[in-house]
Amino acid sequence: MAKLSEKIGYALGDAASGGITWKIMSIAFPFFFTNVFGLSLGDTAALMLIARMFDVVTDPLMGSLADRTQSRWGTYRPWLIFGSIPFGLIFAMLLFTPDFGPVGKRVWAYALYLLMMAVYTLVNVPYGSLLGVMTDDDNEKNQFSSYRMVGAYAMGFVTLLSFPYLQKMVGGTDQHQYAVLGASFGVLACLMTLACGLMTKERIKPKRAEKFSFKQFADLFKNKPWIYLTTIGICTNFFNGFRYAVASYIFTYCMGGDITVSGLIINYTVFMAFGEVTCMIFGGVSPKFTEWIGSKRMAFVWSSVICCILSVFFFFIPMDPSCIWLMVVLVVLTSVGVGLYSPLLWSMYADVADYATEKFGTSSTGLIFSSGTMSQKLGGAVSGALITLLLGWAGATMITDAMGNESIDPASVNDSVKTMIWSLFSLFPAAIALVMGLLAYFFPIKK
Repeated sequence: MAKLSEKIGYALGDAASGGITWKIMSIAFPFFFTNVFGLSLGDTAALMLIARMFDVVTDPLMGSLADRTQSRWGTYRPWLIFGSIPFGLIFAMLLFTPDFGPVGKRVWAYALYLLMMAVYTLVNVPYGSLLGVMTDDDNEKNQFSSYRMVGAYAMGFVTLLSFPYLQKMVGGTDQHQYAVLGASFGVLACLMTLACGLMTKERIKPKRAEKFSFKQFADLFKNKPWIYLTTIGICTNFFNGFRYAVASYIFTYCMGGDITVSGLIINYTVFMAFGEVTCMIFGGVSPKFTEWIGSKRMAFVWSSVICCILSVFFFFIPMDPSCIWLMVVLVVLTSVGVGLYSPLLWSMYADVADYATEKFGTSSTGLIFSSGTMSQKLGGAVSGALITLLLGWAGATMITDAMGNESIDPASVNDSVKTMIWSLFSLFPAAIALVMGLLAYFFPIKK
């Protein structure tokens, strides 16, 4: 039976990757690249799509490499321990805006973003795979997964809630604010990742396929549960990706800027922070909810239904700052569904890894969990790229300031663009939630 300290240590891993780096990358990067860093809508969309094609190759290779690692620290933990410093450092560099011309900035953004995706893979694929070797008890896997989600959402809440206040405290230009906060959060992510590697234990020795073989990759496509769950994982991250990435555009172009209510600054990060604390609470409730429903599969289905219905409701809220609390209520209620299904996803990946070991004879835990990381990055970045493309299709155009930086022209944000922004936060995610609920209903493993 694992100690509480180990469960907290495991939670720190996703507090770093999910609660800090990925949260900032999901919610701030499309806006940061177009309105602060100075990339065009087309460059931002292309950057995120190219990075995803890069991940399609690197994530499975990292999973296969991690499965074959042998060291005094175990199979997966050394990647956390020794990957923690580059993880924090590259994240900090990515939020720095160099004093380069348009071409230099483009090169910097592409190089650093691809490096960040690579190091995120290097750390997060082994982190996810740890769940498969820390315990063979299904209930304890659910507990570890629940702690993981609580850690991610608790840190996400702190990150998003504090972001505008930290920006105000740092002062100066937007570029200066993002650079300082990138360095600060990068150090914190580094320390949390290192602590996770040191505080966890690997108790189960995987059945290794010592020699590299493409057979393991081919076996994935014979693994029906893996195909279903990977598609579900992509859907969950499309759902979150649209909502988090478009939140900044809601406040900038639909609400007319930040809203102050009784001294509380509500901007896009604080707005989504209300959902984070809800996800944290219901991530902790998820194991009990699953027991009550009777299976992970059906618990996931009902969570998806909650997300679908409430996302549709959001579309009918008026675009008016006076409706901010109604908007917050809908975000909170939608996050109940997100909080319930998030731990289930990773616990179901552990079930798929066990199924693969039984069916094919060797462990491919890292390879299977890498698809979870790949779907996370694919959903987050493709949704971010689609947002910029769809806003351009709706009529948004770019302007260039005296320094050569590009940003969306406020004059081009007409009713069509605003409706597209509102739909990207509500109707698009609702359709995705419906699809992932249907996929979960037909998921072959009935645990």
